[in-house]
Amino acid sequence: MAQCCGRFITPDLATPAPDAQSLMRSRYTAYVLRQLPYLLATWHASTRPEALSLEPGVKWLGLEVRQHSLQGDDSAEVEFVARHRDGSGRAHRLRERSRFVRERGRWFYVDGKFD
Repeated sequence: MAQCCGRFITPDLATPAPDAQSLMRSRYTAYVLRQLPYLLATWHASTRPEALSLEPGVKWLGLEVRQHSLQGDDSAEVEFVARHRDGSGRAHRLRERSRFVRERGRWFYVDGKFD
């Protein structure tokens, strides 16, 4: 994880993700590591919740990025499937098409549509 995405998940956010797909992967890693400050810091201010809580007992099992497309110079979409088990051990697949924007040289997660 450190080679792929861990370098972006630092308290000072010194190394920004270079593109929306990298930000998506780093946000998945932050969910795995339960790094709420990073998730909030990389969420666009227009849609960011005031607080974020994670379901206890969730175990993330894998991420598959299915598509990454630029929608312009400063916007992109990433379609992915993330697999996890809830606290009771039941398996789930989360399929989302996420929107990202770049502001001041940094990418931010805006929102997503679930399939």
